[in-house]
Amino acid sequence: MAHSKLFTPLKVGALDLPNRIIMAPLTRSRTPDTIPGEMQQTYYGQRASAGLIISEATNISPTAVGYVYTPGMWNDEQEAGWKGVVEAVHAKGGHIAMQLWHVGRVSHEMVQPNGQQPVAPSALRGEGAQAFVEFEDGTAGRHDASTPRALETDEIPGLIEEYRQAAERAKRAGFDMVEVHAANAYLLQQFMATGSNQRTDQYGGSLENRARLPLEVVDAVVDVFGADRVGIRISPFIEIFGLKDDEAEEMAFYLAEQLDKRGLAYLHINEPDWAGGDIKLTDDFRQAMRQRFSKGAVIYCGHYTAERTEQAIEQGYADAAAFGRPFIANPDLPERFRLKAALNEPNPDTFYGGGAEGYIDYPFLEK
Repeated sequence: MAHSKLFTPLKVGALDLPNRIIMAPLTRSRTPDTIPGEMQQTYYGQRASAGLIISEATNISPTAVGYVYTPGMWNDEQEAGWKGVVEAVHAKGGHIAMQLWHVGRVSHEMVQPNGQQPVAPSALRGEGAQAFVEFEDGTAGRHDASTPRALETDEIPGLIEEYRQAAERAKRAGFDMVEVHAANAYLLQQFMATGSNQRTDQYGGSLENRARLPLEVVDAVVDVFGADRVGIRISPFIEIFGLKDDEAEEMAFYLAEQLDKRGLAYLHINEPDWAGGDIKLTDDFRQAMRQRFSKGAVIYCGHYTAERTEQAIEQGYADAAAFGRPFIANPDLPERFRLKAALNEPNPDTFYGGGAEGYIDYPFLEK
């Protein structure tokens, strides 16, 4: 069989996946009311042949938002909307995880409740960070992010509770797993990075203190789902939205060790050059991460192809790969990989916002 390793079943925590082709979380900005509907049911249902679908990043609260038209999971209507999506995926035999998201400082007053400041570990604006906002004339577009305010220490338990409550809603909606979004320069990575965290309380300073909030969030979500149904996404060395980290490798190694102790189902690592950056992960780093996170599955994402994924599995540093843009344009991506068939090319003009075009109208292979 072509790409035989890709189609070897994989146990990820409590789940037995039929293949190692994961659908990466993909922000598509098609939920103006924050509530998934029939179009999302179709979109995710079309892609149910993935070994595991990881949902688009989903805001845990109104203050977590940095981009308009993205879904939430803090009220009953959103929960019901996502339940419909889960049922559509399950009806086709698929598995789906919800990715829990808080953007932190990558936001603007225009998308925050009552026009308030976004929150972050410290009152430091992310250089080059842009939110996606709706303007007074009804159009939407990018806008430089606001300067955030620093979260007070006594606010952090409430923030962790928002993650817990979103996880509880995800469980009621029927999701198979949840993924904690601690990557791509959003809130949890802002706490981890030396350049964005200047706190002097128990959440700042030492590496262990900077990792405290992500690990407390993981623990809260594990309390809801169990460790064998929880994953986490991280992005060591990434430099976007003004994020800088002088201890990126040390933080990645520490997190891997701590997550392994907790028995998490999987560790999802986003390559730092996915958005065109110059930093690339080395094989030595990947093998070091595999050694430190040895109990669960390791998933990599960023410019992976079927061939590269086969090599990564063969070399032992990865168990699977997550595919983003290929899944946008190819709802039947696993079948195309299996047959070594040509792939549809995605249209970047329809990645964000809009309706069915570029979302649910990409063709399947003709039978």
